[in-house]
Amino acid sequence: MSGRQHRETEIARQVRARGLAAGYTLAQIAAQIYEACAQRFGTTRIKAHRLSHGVALADVIEQVRALFERDGKPVPGIGETLLSAYESGMKRPGPEYLHYLCSVYRVEPLALGYDGPCICGHGHEVLVDAAFEDARPHISPAPWAGPASPASPDNCTPSLDGGEEDENVLRRTLLRLLAGGTVSAAGLNELNEEVLGAVENLRRRMDETMVRATVSPAMLDQWEQATAGFGRQYMNTPPVRLLCDVMLEFAAVRKALNHRQPVDVQERLCRMSAQLAGLSGMLMIDLGDQRLARSFFRTGRMAADETGDRALRAWVTARESLVPLYYGDPREALTLAKKSRDLAGTTPCAARTMAPVVEARALAKIAGLGGSRHDVVEQAKRALHRARTAFAQMNDSDREDPAFGYTERQLYFYQGDVLVRLGQTVEADVVLEKALSQYSDDDLLDQTLIRFDRALCRLIEGDVEAALKLGRAAIEMVDKDHRTDLLLKPGYDLEKAVRAKHGDSPELKEFREMLAESRVGIPKGLIKDVG
Repeated sequence: MSGRQHRETEIARQVRARGLAAGYTLAQIAAQIYEACAQRFGTTRIKAHRLSHGVALADVIEQVRALFERDGKPVPGIGETLLSAYESGMKRPGPEYLHYLCSVYRVEPLALGYDGPCICGHGHEVLVDAAFEDARPHISPAPWAGPASPASPDNCTPSLDGGEEDENVLRRTLLRLLAGGTVSAAGLNELNEEVLGAVENLRRRMDETMVRATVSPAMLDQWEQATAGFGRQYMNTPPVRLLCDVMLEFAAVRKALNHRQPVDVQERLCRMSAQLAGLSGMLMIDLGDQRLARSFFRTGRMAADETGDRALRAWVTARESLVPLYYGDPREALTLAKKSRDLAGTTPCAARTMAPVVEARALAKIAGLGGSRHDVVEQAKRALHRARTAFAQMNDSDREDPAFGYTERQLYFYQGDVLVRLGQTVEADVVLEKALSQYSDDDLLDQTLIRFDRALCRLIEGDVEAALKLGRAAIEMVDKDHRTDLLLKPGYDLEKAVRAKHGDSPELKEFREMLAESRVGIPKGLIKDVG
């Protein structure tokens, strides 16, 4: 145990002894330990409760395990390391562990420092909030509380009403002075003591607020690492599973933003919010919910605006352009892609590559709707040229990030996709084959879409049997958990194109049934539950 930890434990032991002698409850003692140690040692509410019980981490673990056994549940994997992470604020207990910790300490989640009710739906202690009520008993500061400020009286202690009484002291004093009142020498000493006590109490509360509001650097680093990890998982993790992880992290960052933060911390939290909202929007595109996708991108834009980072704003806008590209009007996608390109400007970033690629894809779709095909082809090829030029200027880390950056294999894939839409199947086949060779076995999403593009090439060339065979193979190569609306959409497009050109057939009917059985959706209430 370090000297700092030893001092924290020693102070908590003294507070506990005084509290027990005075007949206070353990919850009230925990509140006193928190008041005495939070600012000096960073003691959390959940740790204050363990210290008020006078037990070690191992004792709490055994109590939790005993409660699991009592309820007929398998022995949990909770250990001292995990409980220590809860106590340091590095991790938050899940609903089940939180319930059992509340049972051990006989308090509600709020008393342990966590918002919301317990999953059990009933109170763990009738007087659960007594430790946090204004009328709770108060232990006078112990000798170890440190020397008082030179300007503060010896008996200055924070009032228990959230500062309102201190404010009232100052208001009464101000009114007395405005009224021209006089004070005797004895009364002056009494008044000075009262006023200075109120002033010192208010100052201490500001210190407390600033300490409580600040997120630790370790927690910020952990959230940023988790966000980056979600981006790396995007191509190979089932979307509903990844969405749950992303939204839980999103909720934690939101709670941190709910408090005043230093400017640098606020900016980092807003950046993570923009990235997590953008990633959630991407997952909603995959799952076919364009309404929620647009909502998340709107949230992402708001968060990105708070950072002042044009590259981040451009990335969110470029990702948002995929909603109308897949599910709406390609002209809207073209407008958003151009807006993203303008936001990025000359800054080397992922959006400078992605935006012109979306432009080219939107133009290829517009060409299929009619108009001057030659002009559209030329515009699309110029957009792809801009994308390749921008890609060459990106840094190495962005070139390896498929979600927050842009990879070379993605560039080849979408170049091939544009060529397919423009009917240039020979050149498209070469580019798509090159793209496919760069993907690992785990990168399922893009590989499946590439195989559908190659199936469309066969259809354009008139080989219906080969087109449907490639379409079936594309679906069979991914697990059902990955078969989202976005992944299956080109399959539906292929089925419609075959039926329009060649009519129905047993092979086409079989392909259609395979599509119908493959779709994966969003579990009901998922977003509501995690928000």
